[in-house]
Amino acid sequence: MKTTIALFATLLSTSVLFAEDVKPLKALLVTGGCCHEYGKQKDVLKQGLEARANVIVDIAYSPDSSTKPPIEIYGKPDYAKGYDVVIHDECSSNQNAPDVITGVLQPHVDGIPGVNLHCAMHSYRFGSFGKPVPAGADNARWYEYLGLQSTGHGAQQPIAITFTDKESPITKDLADWTTVNEELYNNVQILTGKTLARGKQGNADNVVAWTNEYGPKKTRVFSTTIGHNTATVADERYLDLVTRGVLWATGKLGDDGKPAKGYEAKAK
Repeated sequence: MKTTIALFATLLSTSVLFAEDVKPLKALLVTGGCCHEYGKQKDVLKQGLEARANVIVDIAYSPDSSTKPPIEIYGKPDYAKGYDVVIHDECSSNQNAPDVITGVLQPHVDGIPGVNLHCAMHSYRFGSFGKPVPAGADNARWYEYLGLQSTGHGAQQPIAITFTDKESPITKDLADWTTVNEELYNNVQILTGKTLARGKQGNADNVVAWTNEYGPKKTRVFSTTIGHNTATVADERYLDLVTRGVLWATGKLGDDGKPAKGYEAKAK
């Protein structure tokens, strides 16, 4: 009996030690640009994610509020070296230099997962992006990474969000909810994205959250078009969704929707 108790205590101690020794995920939040309170939202996202999972969020932020912000990652295709995931929350709608776009995409081509929030969907666009882009076209590369093409939105009104894929670990047991005034992005075309949630605003009903597998390495990508206003970004339900997206993209989310062992939020 004593031997059994001692063995159990050893296993328990080893398990606890293992959990404590798990290195936190390293996430790079890329943010800045037009039309949003990125100066506030970057801190809300960092604090919200780090409070929900074993993750450290570093920030690449430009306070420039133009549609072509000089974010420090541009021109550096190895900008994600040492990171487990890149969170794109930039609004760079007029950043259309092919070499810059190639550099932004390079880590994801190489297999580093991506999470994309709100105006990231309207970044890196050029040419006839208002129409469905043909597969393989030069101006399709960002949309092919996302798995969905969006080009605009209507007036701000509450969005009724319905989780349509109840079995995905990202949405497991999450309750449908209605946002404060928000922007509902259109869906020009759904490419290879797999729908997780839809949003209804008046007569419009569009995909607002989805996953994708990108490139030859089938890199995991999670995206949501929700998140214009800081009140939404700070909403517990939004932060829960984004955290699950980060954990899923990095392979650290269990089938039950909970962080894998060692990747739960660390006690303060």
